[in-house]
Amino acid sequence: MTSPSPSSPRGFSRRTLLAASAASLAFLATGCTSSSADEREQVTSEQADELGAQVAVQEAVVSAFVAAGAADPALAAEVADLAAQADEQLTRLRAAAPDSSSSSSAPAGSAPAAPETRAWLRGQVATAAASHATACVDQSGARAALLGSIAAGLAGQDGRLA
Repeated sequence: MTSPSPSSPRGFSRRTLLAASAASLAFLATGCTSSSADEREQVTSEQADELGAQVAVQEAVVSAFVAAGAADPALAAEVADLAAQADEQLTRLRAAAPDSSSSSSAPAGSAPAAPETRAWLRGQVATAAASHATACVDQSGARAALLGSIAAGLAGQDGRLA
């Protein structure tokens, strides 16, 4: 009876296969990038105009919180954290928008008296969330991420106001 001979490695070793996979992945990742980060972050005039319009939308949200607070002080106390979040979002939008000036907020109109105040405020927030989400598609890079983040935050506020 013959003893089995030690088997020699056939094909690729695991180490060789892993190294080849890593090299292939790096090659594919490099080949898939279409433009440099600087090119993606350049703002077109249309994007700048749209971002400026979104600043106005967010200003209206901040004004809506002020108007709702004046119409229903109990609601104002309940949603103070949401109002602060909307104001912070406005600050971030103004910082991201080229040539954005710190204009006074456009009035959102007068809020109806309680108990309709909450529904009115919710409508204002939902409209702004939809506007930011729609505008997000036409932006790129950090501006798109910012608008998407603000839209998601406002959608969450809409849920809390329900």
